[in-house]
Amino acid sequence: MRRDEETDASAAISPDHRTFLVVVDQSAELRAALRYACRRAVATGGHVALLHVSQPAEFEHWMFVGKRMRDEAREDAEEVLQRTASLVGRMTGRMPALFVREGNPTEELLTMLEEEPNVSIVVLAAGMGGDGPGPLVAALTGKHAHRLRVPLTIVPGHLSDADIDEMAT
Repeated sequence: MRRDEETDASAAISPDHRTFLVVVDQSAELRAALRYACRRAVATGGHVALLHVSQPAEFEHWMFVGKRMRDEAREDAEEVLQRTASLVGRMTGRMPALFVREGNPTEELLTMLEEEPNVSIVVLAAGMGGDGPGPLVAALTGKHAHRLRVPLTIVPGHLSDADIDEMAT
């Protein structure tokens, strides 16, 4: 999905319903954020939107290599998003809006929130290890907290599905 294709995805975000935005990455705690967002969307008649942010290619010296790396990163992001969207569809009965961006995850998330006024809540999961909550949670609860225009829900990444289901309904 190219950035210009996001217009179609944003049309799926309705101002009449609460939209829960989940940032999709390869972390183990994604499961907790995704489940919570899906359960809340079902309970409130809302929607889920998914954002995947790819890191930019670092081989700008060789244009062909850099373009190839960007293309591969986009294909990987689309594959991850499609698998995640399928899971959201099974949990909510609705397909989510999908967004793919390239850059710094914090900056891209904040930019998307500025561009998509119908996103109601950002749902992230805190890291499960001893290394802290994760870079995105740390940034959004730290030096970038003042830039959020919507509530941020942080789900403990270690919670069981049953715990999340109990909290989210």
